[in-house]
Amino acid sequence: MSDRPFVIVGAGLAGSLMGALLGQQGRGVVMLERRPDPRLSAAESGRSINLALSTRGISALERVGLAESVLGLATPLRGRMIHSIKGDLAFQPYGRKGQAIHSISRADLNRILIDGAERTGNVELHFGRRCTAVDLDHGTVTAGDAGAGETPVHFGGTVIGTDGAYSIVRREMQRLERQDFSQAYLSHGYKELYIPAGPDGRHLLDRNALHIWPRGGFMLMAMANVDGSFTGTLYLAHQGREGFSSLSGAAEVRAFFERWFPDAVPLFPNLAEEFASRPVGSLVTIRCRPWHVGGSAVLVGDSAHAVVPFFGQGANAAFEDCLALEQALIEHPRDQETAFSVYEARRAPNTDALADLTIGNFREMRDKVASPLFRLEKKGSALLHALLPRWYLPLYSMITFSTIPYAAARSRAIRQRRAIVAATILLLFALLAAAAFFSVTCCSDPMR
Repeated sequence: MSDRPFVIVGAGLAGSLMGALLGQQGRGVVMLERRPDPRLSAAESGRSINLALSTRGISALERVGLAESVLGLATPLRGRMIHSIKGDLAFQPYGRKGQAIHSISRADLNRILIDGAERTGNVELHFGRRCTAVDLDHGTVTAGDAGAGETPVHFGGTVIGTDGAYSIVRREMQRLERQDFSQAYLSHGYKELYIPAGPDGRHLLDRNALHIWPRGGFMLMAMANVDGSFTGTLYLAHQGREGFSSLSGAAEVRAFFERWFPDAVPLFPNLAEEFASRPVGSLVTIRCRPWHVGGSAVLVGDSAHAVVPFFGQGANAAFEDCLALEQALIEHPRDQETAFSVYEARRAPNTDALADLTIGNFREMRDKVASPLFRLEKKGSALLHALLPRWYLPLYSMITFSTIPYAAARSRAIRQRRAIVAATILLLFALLAAAAFFSVTCCSDPMR
């Protein structure tokens, strides 16, 4: 095991889990975070979109002994509740009976993970410290007071960049030769809207469903919180007639919601005021190569592969990164460059596959879930899985309720679809051949 400490830049979800994993191994860790300690403030820090934890993320939390604490603050979601423009409801279960994803506040999850890292006794936490420079040759991070006035401090060690989609660590890597990088923004953005609890703290919607108002080009979503409230998120194009740019005043906002989400309007008591006060967030997919520089620095989570949130796998994928990096370091305790190369080789093809799948799931949620044909297809998929559970697994189940690598899940789904299409064609030919045979037999038999 290397004696060199690890310097983790970013104490968000991936950073704090990575710190807990390394700390439990007995490795020395320094964690730097530009924001104040979220455990000392009730306010949400950073993005506050509720997260959907599934099997992959829960497996990682179990590894550090935090799954029970996290799930105690989570709300299980057993399927999608589709709201038509007329107010009709249609429930689409996610998987088999008993299977669910778990909605939890990003801030609550972050606090539990930071506590878990600190309890190892090997993690030194520094909040309010903004990373201003990274020396990749010597493995040092310079961090100053996120406010002002303090002299910058240098922290030496192996650098782990978990500082998100706009990573400073990745930016420094990009200054080197042969560094590939791409980012692609969706034409859509998002805005969060709060749905308060009803009388006596009760939920105003089914708390065990992910609520979707799909409108063919845009959508509204809502996920329950344990306090009876919901976190609502409007996904809308930045520009255009049905875009954020056209909703500049209270009258336009109310008219838009009354037209497209009439049953949701009563859920937002201060709709216009809240809409005006909440920022519009961007949705970006980021890919880069390589994820490491020798054995001195490595990227984890959104720093390496940001994805849009429509498969609910961003945090789950980042947690899988942490497990993969931990495993590679265990396998190669004295050769961090090899460990980082092994980690990247195992994870990069899967996160690339996830990025593609996530864009596809956005189109599905936005455009298809309200279609009767789509609902029929989902029922057929569930029936096929029930009849042939070893052969057929729905893609969503493979992504959400298993730890099958993302790339393998995508490949298997393609093979399954091709087999189903081929079997359907053969069945049609068989039926046509049988019909032709009986037709010829009947016509050639004078007694018929």
